[in-house]
Amino acid sequence: MKRCFFIVLLMLCTIHLQGYEAAWKSLDQREIPQWWLDAKFGIFIHWGLYAVPAYAPTEAQHVYAKYSEHYDNRLRTKNPEFTEFHSKTYGAKKRYADFATDFKAEHFDPAEWADLFKRAGARYVVLTSKHHDGFALFPSRYSPRWNSMVLGPHRDLAGDLTAAVKSAGLHMGFYYSLLEWGNPLYSNESIDRWVTEVNIPQMKELVTRYHPEIVWTDGEWDFTDKQLRSEEFLAWLYNESPVKETVVVNDRWGKKTRGKHGDHHTTEYDLLHRDNTADSRFTHPWEECRGIGSSFGYNRFETTEHYMSAAQCIELLIEKVSRGGNLLLNIGPKADGLIPVVMQERLLAMGSWLEVNGEAIYGTRSWEHYPATMRKDRIYYTKKDDSLYVICTRWPQKPLNINKIGRPKNVKLLGSDAKVEYTFDGGSVKITPPLINPGNMPCEHAWCFKVSL
Repeated sequence: MKRCFFIVLLMLCTIHLQGYEAAWKSLDQREIPQWWLDAKFGIFIHWGLYAVPAYAPTEAQHVYAKYSEHYDNRLRTKNPEFTEFHSKTYGAKKRYADFATDFKAEHFDPAEWADLFKRAGARYVVLTSKHHDGFALFPSRYSPRWNSMVLGPHRDLAGDLTAAVKSAGLHMGFYYSLLEWGNPLYSNESIDRWVTEVNIPQMKELVTRYHPEIVWTDGEWDFTDKQLRSEEFLAWLYNESPVKETVVVNDRWGKKTRGKHGDHHTTEYDLLHRDNTADSRFTHPWEECRGIGSSFGYNRFETTEHYMSAAQCIELLIEKVSRGGNLLLNIGPKADGLIPVVMQERLLAMGSWLEVNGEAIYGTRSWEHYPATMRKDRIYYTKKDDSLYVICTRWPQKPLNINKIGRPKNVKLLGSDAKVEYTFDGGSVKITPPLINPGNMPCEHAWCFKVSL
């Protein structure tokens, strides 16, 4: 057994010293950095020209139809709901590109944003450096006339936020679109030029200039990973880049790469992009991304009916972490740089909850014996070291029975000094919730029992 261990260790060391080859077989052997596995909660930010019209139909049947950040393409494909709105609101002569002068970000305060994210309890931030419309939020030499330094804010939005986020002690990352709807090079005939002259050099530009610890790609569905030369870029990222030891990437690197490659796999509004269900047990690191509302980009037509409540946001985080995942929760700032108050309130509520219960989230792993009825019962489980955390999103009205567990040495309610009675019998623990009232509740939403083993 020891001999096998040393052989595996030697192989890993050899891979590290020799570097990763530009092939999935080699790239997939890289272990995801520990910081990401422990972080659990990140903030996604979709911000760009689409924040000016800030429109998508809120009652559409499919979630993708509710994305305001797809405004440009909806006009290009003559989607009737978008073209009618655009004509009535801006007139026939207004082009999507004209929104660049209206996207001013005049009230953008990166330090305030970073402080909000830290108070929310997030451990990392991912900003849309460039979405599918191609508008870069940084002065890119590969988008020389289509970026936030030349137009609109006349400011390096990505750079300013990166500095503030890192100063706040959080990890910073970038979303990057592998496609551009309006770029003439993005076509079947010139895909090689597109990859060589824009995609790969621009991604390297982002990494070498800002040192992001997350590279979160999207828009991979038109071409294969071979055509996009994704393996080549990742080999550079893992072997030569300034963040080669700490960077984390997702799984969107070409047709059919989702759920197959990358440091972590992504789900989106619980759509898994593979034959699976939302209750599946994942064996690979994974992350759920979604907005507090129905859109990633800001949609001014969304109401409280379309936003998750604070309790729902907290339960979403708990549910994803209990199944071994991370949550990348999105906000959509306005074009002037202000984060809508309802989004701020939700994030601060999550931060307040994490102040009390953070040890049941950060650095935890999925409990191997969690029941398939977790979401139905609304009782979730995480584990860390010699502790099992039992998180109830409704206050239990009767004793909790936990099976397949060792003898506890203590059970406590996080954030409370109330004594918790329990019994142990043959691998099962019975926890009797203490008497709690609104005056001594440790938190407003979701209560966590820590079982020390």
